[in-house]
Amino acid sequence: MKQRAIRFYDEHLAPVTMREEVLQGLASRPRRIAPKFFYDERGSRLFDAICELPEYYPTRAEMGILESCAEDVAQLAGPDSTLIELGSGASKKIRLLLEAVRPRQYLGIDISREFLRESAQQLAHDYPWLEVHATCADFMRDIELPDGAIEGRKLAFFPGSTIGNFEPHDAQAFLARVRRLIHLDGALLIGVDLKKDPQVLHAAYNDSAGITAAFNLNLLERLRSELDAVVNPRGFKHRAFYNAQRGRIEMHLVSRRAQEIRLNGCRFHFEAGESIHTENSYKYSIEEFHALARGAGLRPRQVWLDSGRLFSVHFLSVTSRSRPRIA
Repeated sequence: MKQRAIRFYDEHLAPVTMREEVLQGLASRPRRIAPKFFYDERGSRLFDAICELPEYYPTRAEMGILESCAEDVAQLAGPDSTLIELGSGASKKIRLLLEAVRPRQYLGIDISREFLRESAQQLAHDYPWLEVHATCADFMRDIELPDGAIEGRKLAFFPGSTIGNFEPHDAQAFLARVRRLIHLDGALLIGVDLKKDPQVLHAAYNDSAGITAAFNLNLLERLRSELDAVVNPRGFKHRAFYNAQRGRIEMHLVSRRAQEIRLNGCRFHFEAGESIHTENSYKYSIEEFHALARGAGLRPRQVWLDSGRLFSVHFLSVTSRSRPRIA
């Protein structure tokens, strides 16, 4: 069967918008830069490397869950679904669903343009029966589907516990946007990291190979290459820790000494030990996440766990009134 051409839609975040957000974040107290800016091409590849690390359990746990529940998901989703992946990355997990659900259309949405294009082209090559669409966009904002291109019942897939990067009220607002995206007959399959031993969490975000540190510091490299910022990445170090009171991992870039970042004519002074907050990763109990989902107008249908009860995958529906079951 001849490979279909992918349909690519570019709504990439304009550099001027990125510059405005970074300037606003550096001027705030505490200083922060949104984790979506991790994902240029190098950042996306570094994150893929993180997912292969022995300390980083979420990817293995989620893949194992999806391998065991894919057929159940296909039955819940029904025939002739359109599969929409939010934050497609290398599109490894989606293959398990493609083979089980057999959708007529696939739409990958990701902020990293070239990484997304490469992944979508590979999917089109490997699944010539599949109509492949790809949208380069920031799915943290309002999500719009290509006009007239995406049809049928929609199954959205949001893997990797990326929902944990949102503050809880923002997570609920995001879930509400997804609910509007999938309409009344659609569903959402979402990965959610669970609360667990803080030592397990610490190891996952402070790997011995230093790849997570390189991923975090690459953010400063991106400021230099794309925004012409004057900054020395070696003047900062990676720090990640579990904030038990807030139920989240925090990632920071900590200044090693007194120094400045200069951007767009502005100077941002850092004392030694002052940091830029780059990411949160909230961990939930099943009950906490279900309360969040219900607040967004989504109803839990089923939840699957790995054998170590480290991670969870949830099937959420707009219309179902059935009680959730733990598998």
